[in-house]
Amino acid sequence: MVHDFASATNAIIHFLRNRFALDLWMITRTEGNDWIVLAVEESYYDVKAGTVFNWSDSFCSRMVEGMGPRIAPRSDLIDIYRTAPIASAVKIGAYVGVPITREDGSLFGTLCAIDPHPQSEDIREEQELIEMMADMLSSILHKELAVADATRRAERAEAEAARDVLTSLYNRRGWDELLKREEDRCRRYGNPTCVISIDLDGLKIVNDSQGHAAGDQLIVRTGKTINDVIRLNDIAARIGGDEFSILCVECSHDDAEVLVDRLRRSFENAGVSASIGFANRHPEKGLLAACEEADARMYAEKRLKQRALTSDSH
Repeated sequence: MVHDFASATNAIIHFLRNRFALDLWMITRTEGNDWIVLAVEESYYDVKAGTVFNWSDSFCSRMVEGMGPRIAPRSDLIDIYRTAPIASAVKIGAYVGVPITREDGSLFGTLCAIDPHPQSEDIREEQELIEMMADMLSSILHKELAVADATRRAERAEAEAARDVLTSLYNRRGWDELLKREEDRCRRYGNPTCVISIDLDGLKIVNDSQGHAAGDQLIVRTGKTINDVIRLNDIAARIGGDEFSILCVECSHDDAEVLVDRLRRSFENAGVSASIGFANRHPEKGLLAACEEADARMYAEKRLKQRALTSDSH
């Protein structure tokens, strides 16, 4: 029984693969030049959910721009498809693709299919059915994304007790719980999400030389600066004594770079010295891997600073 977008995608591609001869059917999401596979049924191509392709290489990118037909029983006869980079990498004899849209009409992704062999021209007569399936998925998606936003707000409200006393940011328990729930949404919808890791430089020196009250003031100032910079949907947490993390929801790599630059400038204005690393979630690896990558980049920056200090002292 179809209850949600995930079950609807699986039911629809299962139905379409059984009805038509094309081997691979999949539901995808586009994000920048990432073309993310959310659900798939096939036996020839060895494509799995979570796989990321280049959107600009695809037939679907050309279909969405209106440069090629939604159904091509002989895709090799369509110049715009025959010359697409994916046609050189993968054997494609036939193609079907229709857009899946957000509520505002912008592109979310595609319902698409390919087969290594050309297909009968009769499949063109089924375009209305396939478009109806994509429209159905779009409608389910609109409702579910609205519910997801409401659920996210409810989760934040539930996690209010999991706040750090000094900064009022989430503590480690709140961070872990909200990270897990956001990962569930990322897997379902392919949301672009970024993790930023922050570690204060020299908190121990401040505590030792000026006292713990001064160290606490530095932590409070850091928390306030982070809170002033992040966006409404982002999650910020103090996960250790001098460690902070930010989960940036619906955030591309370019958006993350802008946010990190703004964070650095705000820290400088607030008199906070900190090392920062960030990483975007990869659909095949998940948010925990992004956390590890962001930590590694933050510690690499911290080591560079320490080496520079050592060189200056000599």
